[in-house]
Amino acid sequence: MEVTDRGLEAAVLELLGRRAPGASVCPSEVARAVAPRDGDGWRELMEPVRRAAARLAARGEVEVTRHGVRVDPDRVRGPVRIRRPR
Repeated sequence: MEVTDRGLEAAVLELLGRRAPGASVCPSEVARAVAPRDGDGWRELMEPVRRAAARLAARGEVEVTRHGVRVDPDRVRGPVRIRRPR
């Protein structure tokens, strides 16, 4: 998977596609899936993944949640999850 805006969006959707309906993914899972396999490079991708999720949410393709409740990805701080819309 290429580490571009579109590549990160595709990675989010691909990981969600592997999950049961209603299941979610953590942004760190997406970052680890696309990062080079050596070291902690995935950490640098956390913010780009969150931005990718925000773009997908703006288009209605995903929801960003915190503690199971949908939140505004542009305003939320702290840990979040990404899921398909319900």
